[in-house]
Amino acid sequence: MDIRELKIFLTTAELLHFGRASQACNLSPSALTRTIQRLEEEVEQPLFLRDNRRVALSPAGEKFRIYARRAVQEWQAFRGVIKERETISGTLSIYASVTAVYSLLPRLLEAFRSAHRQVQLELSTGAAERAVTQVQSGEIDLAVAALPDRQQAPLEFLPIVNTPLLFIAPKQQNAAPLPMRDGEIDLRHTPLVLPQKGLSRRRLDQWLKTRHIAPNITSEVSGNEAIIAMVRLGCGIGVVPELVLARSPFRDEIRILEAAPQLAPYVVGLCSTRRNLQRPVVRAFWHLAEERSGIKVDF
Repeated sequence: MDIRELKIFLTTAELLHFGRASQACNLSPSALTRTIQRLEEEVEQPLFLRDNRRVALSPAGEKFRIYARRAVQEWQAFRGVIKERETISGTLSIYASVTAVYSLLPRLLEAFRSAHRQVQLELSTGAAERAVTQVQSGEIDLAVAALPDRQQAPLEFLPIVNTPLLFIAPKQQNAAPLPMRDGEIDLRHTPLVLPQKGLSRRRLDQWLKTRHIAPNITSEVSGNEAIIAMVRLGCGIGVVPELVLARSPFRDEIRILEAAPQLAPYVVGLCSTRRNLQRPVVRAFWHLAEERSGIKVDF
């Protein structure tokens, strides 16, 4: 059997009239009858119950209709994907931090480039906290960004990886012990190096606020990489995503603080606008990332 025969069967099953079905399929009545007979021979069961007054689906016909409908739908979906891949071209602009470029994007870009060689890729790097703004302003098609605490219309987010937020300090043999309170680092008297803005700053500010703690902030910087550099110099302790620390050239000069506040982890993924996702080139990259992502996030 082939897709054409399945479509003929579905039309006949819908109309339950061989004469009208042959007209709808642009076939002679005898050609339609032969097609149904071939299907019944392959199934080895009658698909229709016929007499002089009515046509009805047999029990096997009812089951075969489910199969035929699914097979036709899957074939049409497959053809749509193939056709879309064959015609995708143009430019795709992506914004990401340096860490994301090294850790999250290489395999995605390689796979996308292999599938869509006619697409011109434009990659821009910068501070992670600017990712969403770049998409909102329309300067960029897609960005790698931390998933916000709440959905922001008309933006769409695709989670790719979870990464914990870590408190870090310089790895110094003769460093003075950090002040402690109730078995946890006392952030009232501990110098802090914090991002000027962004998700990790908002989460730490919220944690401090709920505990009525006025932090000892010694430095505010732009970018997680800058936090690690300042912490290494001994300017204070900082908060960074584990993904960033793992890729930092200073990671061996930094220690992770265990007795520190537990902040909610980052969920990092793709960000785009609903309007951009209407473009085949953007949608193709999004679908590729979706296939490789196992994270599900409910707002």
